[in-house]
Amino acid sequence: MTTPSPAFPPGTLDDAALAAALADGAGRVLLALRADIDAAGGDFEARAFKDAGDAAAQQWLADAITQARPDDAVLSEEAKDDAARTGADRVWIIDPLDGTREFAERASDGGWRDDFAVHVALWARGAEDATAGPGGLLAGAVALPARDVVHTTGAPSSSTDLDAAAEAVLRGERPLRIAASRSRPPAFVAELAERDDVELVPMGSAGVKVVSVVDGTVDAYVHGGGQYEWDSAAPVAVALAAGHTATRLDGTPLEYNRQDPWLPDLFVCHPTLAAHLRAALQEVGVAIKEGAQS
Repeated sequence: MTTPSPAFPPGTLDDAALAAALADGAGRVLLALRADIDAAGGDFEARAFKDAGDAAAQQWLADAITQARPDDAVLSEEAKDDAARTGADRVWIIDPLDGTREFAERASDGGWRDDFAVHVALWARGAEDATAGPGGLLAGAVALPARDVVHTTGAPSSSTDLDAAAEAVLRGERPLRIAASRSRPPAFVAELAERDDVELVPMGSAGVKVVSVVDGTVDAYVHGGGQYEWDSAAPVAVALAAGHTATRLDGTPLEYNRQDPWLPDLFVCHPTLAAHLRAALQEVGVAIKEGAQS
């Protein structure tokens, strides 16, 4: 595979546009790897292919960010963490390949699975005010390369159809749809699924789950098994820009660019349904802070 070199001279794109271009470009690198496999006859070793995807997308993004924003710090799943980033004013939080397993899996029809993503977010010091959402996320993009879609804070989506669908849940006309892990849903999510008014929708990566809330495929995504900042920063930025609720499970704000990048849990939901879902979570034993964000 010949990977095209990134071309983002400093100052040519604003932060939101750059996040989208970065996510899209890394996604194209990943699709090129798949095309190489197909051109060679379709055989591959899954572990080696996963590693190749992680490495190729990471290198492309690292080169592009260095070129476009040479003074910014980076926190990436696929690079050694530099503790100095916690003192930086601007930090790109990236997951070059979210859903590595899905990237390296064939679908039932013999093609490739499409539920993997690339995450690119920008955290900025002091941006927790009106210039950004909670957690200081100034810009973000989630690319779904196999679907040729990039969700971005630069062009947040909104739809009255989603509002109407949410109201239908409250009226009891359809179940609350919750994105869930295909293989490891948290115990409390399994308990929610026992209710007649809840439907679990299995899908792949964390990014895919969150943007499925944004595009209306599901109403919510709740996670309790722990994730890293790069798993949620870009999806959360996109969800917040689209007007959705994104917090910790108990309703407290999410925080990014912390010394320890581990985040215990996540709650992303259409705002009309946030209080309804929090009440259901309390019924299965999840602690909710009084006055939790909706």
